[in-house]
Amino acid sequence: MKRIAIGERPDWAQKLEALDFTIHHMYGELYWDERHAYQFTLGQIEDDLEDPTNDILQLCYKAVDCICADPALMTRMAIPAVFHEAIQRSWKWSDRDIYGRFDLRYDGKSPAKLFEFNADTPTSLFESAVLQWEWLQDMKQSGRLNADADQFNSIHEKLIAAFQYFKNASDSGVFHFGCITDNEEDYLTTKYLADVAFQAGFEVVLLDMGEIGIDPENWFTDLEGRRMENLFKLYPLEFMVYEDFGAHLISTPTKIHEPLWKMTLSNKGLLPVLWEMAPNHPNLLPAYFADDPQALRLENAVKKPLLSREGANVTLTSGETIIEVDGEYGEEGYILQETCLLPQFGDDYAVIGSWVVAGEACGICIREDKSPITQNLSRFVPHFIMD
Repeated sequence: MKRIAIGERPDWAQKLEALDFTIHHMYGELYWDERHAYQFTLGQIEDDLEDPTNDILQLCYKAVDCICADPALMTRMAIPAVFHEAIQRSWKWSDRDIYGRFDLRYDGKSPAKLFEFNADTPTSLFESAVLQWEWLQDMKQSGRLNADADQFNSIHEKLIAAFQYFKNASDSGVFHFGCITDNEEDYLTTKYLADVAFQAGFEVVLLDMGEIGIDPENWFTDLEGRRMENLFKLYPLEFMVYEDFGAHLISTPTKIHEPLWKMTLSNKGLLPVLWEMAPNHPNLLPAYFADDPQALRLENAVKKPLLSREGANVTLTSGETIIEVDGEYGEEGYILQETCLLPQFGDDYAVIGSWVVAGEACGICIREDKSPITQNLSRFVPHFIMD
């Protein structure tokens, strides 16, 4: 694993915008960063990232079994009791999920370590599936990368296959997509997934979360009053369950994506559950609920709220160094995870995002940040494989 100074394409911004990607800068800062790229060997991809991702995912499925069988554990994870039975039912009925992203610590030398699982609403999907693939083709065509350079990236193909599965099981042939449309990052991710569903044969409808209605028989409906057979929402389940229409999730006939059982995996409480299930697993870090006496064993720890996003309210302790990030989370409780600092390349810390679609590892992305806690100002950097 190396960071290679490779230089930008002369017309990189125009090429991104031609693909309807308008957020190459966010918050006044560069977001898409192709000034350099990360190079991996095929062995690093297959042995150190792909295989461990599949292994961790299978552990996560076993963790769902454990969590669903233990209402007290669900309560400890700040999952409202009124939703416990619906979550258990969703898992028992094998409600099919679509995708997720593991955030991994990896330096090309030691085993990858799981930081967390973005199991419900991960973004940077379009960048990973399409934009960095187009970047690779341009770099090969221009001769700046060898013709045999490759990329760990079958995300798009796997997503189409996932939606084709839903299409084959669909009565209506319509798939609805909801997000906060004013949030450009969320909108672009949702629009991409809607396009994938269209390629898989669906008629698609994209609307704002505030435009979703409920009919007398508890179906979610669109602006035309049509019942939604399938609804993908890029909106956190842990937000929905506390909002007015959240109670309808318990008994709606509409198939929700991601399904309710994903609440057990998008929660940082998953991390101590995994560690208890598989202590000393090479790809896991010791983790405990904050009120667990065993947490005192950790000399250096990262304190994470159960429901935190983009590093909010995270406190990292490493020796005498303490880094804290502000935010609005924490009332729901915390976990502590052993500190394992991200590798540094130049002045930047790099985290690997390892994508899973329909239960299978299928690609990676890299985000860089000036801080060892990856936040909303992180930059997306493409990668390639070349031995």
